[in-house]
Amino acid sequence: MAADPKIPRIAITAGEPAGIGPDILLTIAAQELDIAAELVAIGDPELLRERAAVLGLNIELEEFNPQRAASEQRAGQLKVLPVQMTAPCIPGALNTANASYVMATLQEAVDGCLHQARITPATGSASVGGLLSEKPNAAAGFDAMVTAPVQKSVINDAGIPFSGHTEFLAEATGTEKVVMMLASRELRVALATTHLPLSEVPAAITGGLLEKTLTILHNDLRTKFALPQPRIAVLGLNPHAGEGGHMGREEIDTIIPALERLRAKSMDLLGPLPADTAFNPKVLEQVDAVLAMYHDQGLPVLKYSGFGEAINITLGLPIIRTSVDHGTALDLAGTGKASSGSLLRAIEVAVELCGDKSA
Repeated sequence: MAADPKIPRIAITAGEPAGIGPDILLTIAAQELDIAAELVAIGDPELLRERAAVLGLNIELEEFNPQRAASEQRAGQLKVLPVQMTAPCIPGALNTANASYVMATLQEAVDGCLHQARITPATGSASVGGLLSEKPNAAAGFDAMVTAPVQKSVINDAGIPFSGHTEFLAEATGTEKVVMMLASRELRVALATTHLPLSEVPAAITGGLLEKTLTILHNDLRTKFALPQPRIAVLGLNPHAGEGGHMGREEIDTIIPALERLRAKSMDLLGPLPADTAFNPKVLEQVDAVLAMYHDQGLPVLKYSGFGEAINITLGLPIIRTSVDHGTALDLAGTGKASSGSLLRAIEVAVELCGDKSA
């Protein structure tokens, strides 16, 4: 298919090399896709060749040339922006030596997206944890980035402070506040707090946090998802949303006042609702998204309802980023049994969020 500079160029990081990231990326590259976009894998070409051989996939790898106009993805072909691993990889076997490689792939994707958006990268973002020795040099812009899963534990074991993609992207783009939202085809769930121990959640739920989080969620639903007046259901923190203060006062002291202040700014907010009854059709058909107070309050429902196709979207960034909703599944790496449905959906949504490039 002829090159078309108007189609979006999507960077896809290969994720933890010992996990299923390379597998699901290659599985998608082997397919005939109904996606009008150029897909650029960011990772080690040798890793991808080895994993393709293990999986029995015939994939032609082509080194990414940023000077060429973007061309649509073709079955059996994959463009690669090369980043070399530090050590050889065995599927399923984590190696701290490759933690800096994983971080370098993320930085390449971020820098390419910032370049396209004409935004200067955050100061020092290319040396996260002090292990990246030089500035990555993505010479062409990316319209969006999609991330395969990484293994937080091995990155931390390598001495790199890393609590997740969401927090890394906020720092790398110089964004003060971002919001994690997972989405299936039927449901969107955003989080007020992300990767916090449960014991730390109540103190983290402040009026300021809720106002910032809901403002970002409201604005991105309007601008990125074309919902002119989004309605958001807000969950309470305590059982039965506190039951009038008998099961906790966070709703009375913090959540309700924050919602009232935002309603005065014309936001359409429902709640605070008890989490055990909020996820039913009568409520969900009235709203465009749900805000949960903590990670395991909302995400189990979301993942159950859309398992295999749910995705992660980072809101509030100056760039577009989507991701899978699952982990590295080390036991499935190299077996050919890993599902690529979530990664494929993440790519599709990233392309949708890029908008009409022909306008």
